[in-house]
Amino acid sequence: MTINCNGKLIDLSSPKVMGILNVTPNSFFDGGKHSDEKAILIQVEKMLLDGATFIDIGGYSSKPSAEFVSEEEELQRLLPVVQKVVQEFPEAIISIDTFRSKVAKETIENGAAIINDISAGNLDDKMLQTIAQLQVTYIMMHMKGTPQTMQTLAQYENIVKEMVFYFSEKVAHARSLGINDLIIDPGFGFAKTLEQNFEVLSKFELFQMLELPLLAGVSRKSMIYKTLETTAEFALNGTTSLNTISLLKGAKILRVHDVKEAVECVKLYNQLT
Repeated sequence: MTINCNGKLIDLSSPKVMGILNVTPNSFFDGGKHSDEKAILIQVEKMLLDGATFIDIGGYSSKPSAEFVSEEEELQRLLPVVQKVVQEFPEAIISIDTFRSKVAKETIENGAAIINDISAGNLDDKMLQTIAQLQVTYIMMHMKGTPQTMQTLAQYENIVKEMVFYFSEKVAHARSLGINDLIIDPGFGFAKTLEQNFEVLSKFELFQMLELPLLAGVSRKSMIYKTLETTAEFALNGTTSLNTISLLKGAKILRVHDVKEAVECVKLYNQLT
């Protein structure tokens, strides 16, 4: 349960929090909020002070039916932010939310430490080889299709069984290439119906059979606000509830918009162990 992040060993035996920093204009919850350098640095400082271990920076919205963004535009959004965060907060551990190997390579070369890939290599056949060459921590998520098509592909006979098989194949391939530090993300909201999301959460502990750290990313997602008949803006309480359930079922990283509340979940959870 230890991962190497730019030479810094992070012990995940006690769960950690990953703060989300979207530098896109169209993310489902905070799109456009962090569009200038000052707003970005204020948000990063807040998340770090609130207890985030990781900052996950994304330049391509992966919400359902998200608009396509070119590789060049994604890099134009990400590189200045990564460089500035590294300059202002050199101790921050930066994760990059991308499925493109070129974006992964250039952001890692500019100081990022983790690649968070929604496609687990399916959308870029050079990604896993690139991760192996870079020797960085790699988060592999479960998804079918692309952000533009995934919601039409939510058909399964046994969703958890199929996901475990998917990950076992991905992990075996990654290991064969020499990738050492892997994290599993079941991908709540990606090619899954509302009911399927809750089935995956109810059986979340079964993913521990993969013997890798598990990441739960439920923050303000539609599985919460649609169930509660509200909006993402008012889904913090629901997020806290599902984060707590995720911890009880084995999550080692909570990926969230609201760091302070997630850190409080972890502190309370740690009192049980």
